[in-house]
Amino acid sequence: MTSRRSFLSAAALAATAAALHPLPAFAVSPVATTLVRRAIPSSGEMIPVIGMGTSGSFEVDAAGREPLKEVLRRFVAGGASVIDTSPNYSNAEDVLGDLMAELGVRDRIFLATKLAADNRAAGEAQFADSLRRLRTDKVELLAVHNLRDWKTQLAYARELKAEGKTKYVGLTHYVNEKHEELAGIMAAEKPDFIQINYSVSTTNAAKRLLPMAKDLGVAVMINRAFDDGRLFSRVAGKALPGWAAEAGVTSWAQMFLRFVTSHPAVTVVIPATGKPDRQSDNLKAGVGRDLSDAERAELEAMFA
Repeated sequence: MTSRRSFLSAAALAATAAALHPLPAFAVSPVATTLVRRAIPSSGEMIPVIGMGTSGSFEVDAAGREPLKEVLRRFVAGGASVIDTSPNYSNAEDVLGDLMAELGVRDRIFLATKLAADNRAAGEAQFADSLRRLRTDKVELLAVHNLRDWKTQLAYARELKAEGKTKYVGLTHYVNEKHEELAGIMAAEKPDFIQINYSVSTTNAAKRLLPMAKDLGVAVMINRAFDDGRLFSRVAGKALPGWAAEAGVTSWAQMFLRFVTSHPAVTVVIPATGKPDRQSDNLKAGVGRDLSDAERAELEAMFA
């Protein structure tokens, strides 16, 4: 994480300026008008390409909530909306629910959570608890967590969709070894979303899953875009490619996220952070053109 910090001096200066001359609580920053948006194929609804995850970052005690409030404030002010969580992420749903209520931003959030249960009764109880913890009466996306009891839980999620308790249903996983299984289920079930791991150093999803999702009209949410932070240690002390400035990329974090969002099948990426300056930096990845095939190939070669 220290290595990433070295790339964020500009963001830190901007954060200092913001502290001296803060935006009104929910003033919309210039980013809000320029964040790239992608369509959810099953509905045509447009969502920003940069979202946010909560695994780890929102699993905090009371003392850790204050910086997260600013993380969420900047996220909303920047025009982003998609936040992914899960009942499996310790107290993340509680923290997110409380902060959305404190800031009054639930209506600005595309809220995604999951079913991580082993039978129908457990799934029903878990979803009811998630709504309570998130302080809401519905979510935008309900996905089956890591394919756990997927037949039962996907059927239940579809019932909730019919009842208006969720707009979309999905399936998730986070390791390459499950890509083939997920591909088979996706082909048979055609969910609204899948969530999978994909990064410049872990490109297995591009072999089959991403092209299949595009062909089937399934939205794709990407996790682990920073390869659990390992990518930053690999670029410590390294300059960005010479074409980065022309592409509007000013940090390695932005580069890693732009690599992901430049794949034509990707709908949204959900980097997790508990640091306000990193949130601001992540959002900048959602502004500007896609990387070209040649630029993406160059990056893949760097991290192969």
